[in-house]
Amino acid sequence: MPDAPGVYFFLGKNKKVLYIGKATSLRDRTRSYFAGALAEVRSPLIATMVAQAATIDWRATDSVLEALLLEASLIKTYKPKANTDLKDDKSFNYVVITKEGFPRVLVIRGRGLVQKNSSLRRDKHDPNSSDKNLFVPAYTFGPFPHGLQLREAMKLIRKIFPYRDTCKPGQKKPCFNAQIGLCPGVCSGAIAKQEYRRNIRHIVLLFEGKKKQLLKALNKEMRAAAAAEEFEQAQELQRQLYALQHIQDVSLIKDEYRSTTLTAGRSYRIESYDVAHLRGSAAVGVMTVVEEGTPEKSQYRKFKIRTARAGDDPGALKEILSRRLGHDEWPLPRLIVVDGAAAQINAAQNILAEYGMAIPVVGVVKDEKHRPRTISGDRELIKDKESDILLANAEAHRFAISFHRQKLRKRMRYT
Repeated sequence: MPDAPGVYFFLGKNKKVLYIGKATSLRDRTRSYFAGALAEVRSPLIATMVAQAATIDWRATDSVLEALLLEASLIKTYKPKANTDLKDDKSFNYVVITKEGFPRVLVIRGRGLVQKNSSLRRDKHDPNSSDKNLFVPAYTFGPFPHGLQLREAMKLIRKIFPYRDTCKPGQKKPCFNAQIGLCPGVCSGAIAKQEYRRNIRHIVLLFEGKKKQLLKALNKEMRAAAAAEEFEQAQELQRQLYALQHIQDVSLIKDEYRSTTLTAGRSYRIESYDVAHLRGSAAVGVMTVVEEGTPEKSQYRKFKIRTARAGDDPGALKEILSRRLGHDEWPLPRLIVVDGAAAQINAAQNILAEYGMAIPVVGVVKDEKHRPRTISGDRELIKDKESDILLANAEAHRFAISFHRQKLRKRMRYT
């Protein structure tokens, strides 16, 4: 297999597609499935799928962005059992292009798609009603298993083909995205409906995996614009053509430890999570990593709490873990440590179950002076790894407090 981005397929004995995945490196990613402790680190479902597989096939792509789009298209076509069983359909992400005069491009969770479609209504006086809370899909692409990576991909796509998402046509004042070049000026009337819809057609071709057809169309449009002496339009088409041919998707390729850490003799990775806030305000969360008794500070991560209610620590933990598990380029831990007891442990286990992960969770319970009192969870794991668990938890608490104070200071400067 090539050391290149692409999509891989696990096939059964009858060539039935069992699982589809995307990779930054096809060679390294597929190799990770044949290491020890697969059921423990990934999930029993994935381990069973690998045991049933007879062959692996793959399709290389020119970029990670194209691999991400191709993966979603193929999952929609083949509906492999191992992919669809890993998550409830409502947890996947979809890209929707609306049926309007100036179509919007939206990222919608599956549950949101169901809710919106179940309550569709159109303004009888305006067939192109642009109510941002309701929509009629013209195109739906997905499911996309990796929500955070999809959002990074949308940033790349929007730089190439600017589109409208929330602004209203004819509002006259340019929206913020128009000011920074991510909306073509639907709001201010800077772009005609026909020209905008041509841009949308380009996005559709990209999501349909028809890159060659898209490049051909852009080249043809560029030449026509130049022949008509519409030089600004020709220059913009040339920019889009060049950008597509030289996609810089570095933001989709983090430091992948390439899953090669999933070997039988790999180090024992522990991830610890903690939340810090001041009576519910300035809430933040962190992830720390300890491997073989050593804090791996380069792998620590910070999270701003965006959706959990103020003071809802289990909800904040669920948000953090959900975002963390969207990074399949980060190596998975052998053990997760949370700060708290049953509520925090249950919150973590619920998110792991949603993602099909069978990773054990333990909780460190503190006394009134915030000193470790007990550790809840698997007694054998705790016995073997107690010092590492306490170290990871202490690092998470220290790191969370530091990040929280930093956020408070920044808030005070602006007030």
